[in-house]
Amino acid sequence: MPKTSTLQVRGRDRAGKGAARATRRQGLVPGVIYGGREEATLIAIEPKILNGLMHDPAFKTNIFEVEIAGKKQRTMAMDVQLDPVSDKPIHADFRRIDKDTLVRVPVPVQFHNEAASPGIKLGGVLNIVRHDVEVRGRPDDLPDHIEIDLTGLEIGDSVHISAVALPDGVKPTIARNFTICSIAPPTVMIVEEEAKVEAEGEVGAEDETEDEAKTGDAAKAKTSDAEKK
Repeated sequence: MPKTSTLQVRGRDRAGKGAARATRRQGLVPGVIYGGREEATLIAIEPKILNGLMHDPAFKTNIFEVEIAGKKQRTMAMDVQLDPVSDKPIHADFRRIDKDTLVRVPVPVQFHNEAASPGIKLGGVLNIVRHDVEVRGRPDDLPDHIEIDLTGLEIGDSVHISAVALPDGVKPTIARNFTICSIAPPTVMIVEEEAKVEAEGEVGAEDETEDEAKTGDAAKAKTSDAEKK
C-alpha cells in the first residue's frame, strides 16, 4: 500500500512563464494540479517541503492530499522539473486521482540478504540493472517498493521481473521478462582469466618461433653441406 500524507500549498492566480518566475522570486516552487475532469489548479509549494518529499524513494508512488485554503485534493506526483545547473526543483506537476484511476509510476527496488548470497560471499558483485521498475495500476494497489531477496544466488545468477510477485491489478509496463539484477564475477577473476589467455598466447607464439628457428637451422645446415660438396 502506498503512503498517504498531507501537503499544504498556496494557490496561484496567474499561469504562464512570467507568473512562474514571479513565484520563484518569492522563494516558492510553482506547480499545477490537473486531471479528474476538473480545471487545473495553480499552486505554489515551499521548496523545503518539496525537497523533503522528493528524498523519499517512494515519492512517485505516494499519495498526497494537497490542501489549499482548507480544501483537499487527492493526488500523485507526476513530474518535478529541476534546474539544470542548481538541481533545485523549479516546477511540480500533480495529478488528481480516485480509486479507479490508472497510473504509470516507477516503483523503487530494494535488495536484501546480500550476506546470504554464496556468489557475493565468493567475491561476486551485485550488478543492479534496474533501480526502479515502471508499473501500471490503481493508486491504492501500488506497492511502495519491490523487494529482491538475494538469498542463495550464485555467481552468474540473475533475477528477472517474472520472479517478482506484484499485487493483483499491478503489471510492469514492459512486456518482456527483463533483468533486474545479477551476480557478476569478481574483477580479479576476470583479470586472471585475461592474463591466462594472454599467457597461453605468448607460449604459442614462443613455440612457433622455436619451430621456425629449428627449420631455419636445418635449412642452413643442408645448404652448408651442399656447399662443402
